[in-house]
Amino acid sequence: MKQLSDICRVAVKFSEIDSMCRVWHGSYVTYFEDGRESFGRHYPGIGYADMQREGIYAPIYDMHAHYLAPLEINDVAEIHTRYVHHLGARLDYEFEVYRERDHTLCCTGRTTQLFITPDGQLMLDKPDYFLRWQQQWLEPEEGEQF
Repeated sequence: MKQLSDICRVAVKFSEIDSMCRVWHGSYVTYFEDGRESFGRHYPGIGYADMQREGIYAPIYDMHAHYLAPLEINDVAEIHTRYVHHLGARLDYEFEVYRERDHTLCCTGRTTQLFITPDGQLMLDKPDYFLRWQQQWLEPEEGEQF
């Protein structure tokens, strides 16, 4: 199956710094979000605007982060986002956040999003727009399914 990934860059802001003059750990949640948004722009059909048009959403169900090195004010965070394919009705991403100036890996993480209907009901089947997106962007190997 084709590997889909994206890289975006975000300047560290003062509002993201903690009392130790490092990026506060909770700010990495926003960096993961920045990565997902950039990914959706890079691979149209799966972005948040696409979900809103369809009326089907994908809130975060699970998130993990491992912190390895600090980011500081005026650093540039280089966010690598990779789509992870699963057969179920879900969106999975893996992240690597680097300090751009020396390419130090600062944080790794992953998120899982589940699809819900407009009234908040969990969807067990993939929404049509997600199936269309998979057919457009993924190239399944012989015998592999979406």
